[in-house]
Amino acid sequence: MAETLLSVLSRINRAVAIAVGLLFLTCAGLVLIDIGLRQLGASLGGTDEISGYVMAIGTAWGMAFGLTELSHIRIDFLRRSVGLPKGRAILDLLSIFTLASTISVLALKCWPVVATTLRNSSHANTPLETPLALVQLPWFAGWVWFAVTAWLTLVAALLLILQGEFSKSEQAIGAFPEEETV
Repeated sequence: MAETLLSVLSRINRAVAIAVGLLFLTCAGLVLIDIGLRQLGASLGGTDEISGYVMAIGTAWGMAFGLTELSHIRIDFLRRSVGLPKGRAILDLLSIFTLASTISVLALKCWPVVATTLRNSSHANTPLETPLALVQLPWFAGWVWFAVTAWLTLVAALLLILQGEFSKSEQAIGAFPEEETV
């Protein structure tokens, strides 16, 4: 069950990462076209604004992919000093719990910004006058997805630990046993 959950999360986040990558490529193409047009004395206008929006959305959604691909940085000096697998497992669970909790707070703190935008039908104070809901809703959803991914990863790791699968749990939450000898 736990390994299936982790596999599903990984597949979903890989698909999301591909979509975000395509979004970044599209944005880069738009910027390149704008640069070319500027050489001809014209401009699309707003590419800097659009790039900022794409970066915010891509970052929010990319964080969950980073978690499932074990790309987040961990500081494991304390963990490495614990010799017993159960002790390391407790620190691993504490680590992923802290991450999940922090991201949940972040996502909750994002909601009032989005709610105000929706309530006021806010638009950017720029020449594009972008409806901010178009940017903030996917941005908020990315942080919520990161929180959901972190909590589900915690549940999967806990299930693996309860089954005595310490090595698999370590691999699920970002620590590999072979790294401990380095």
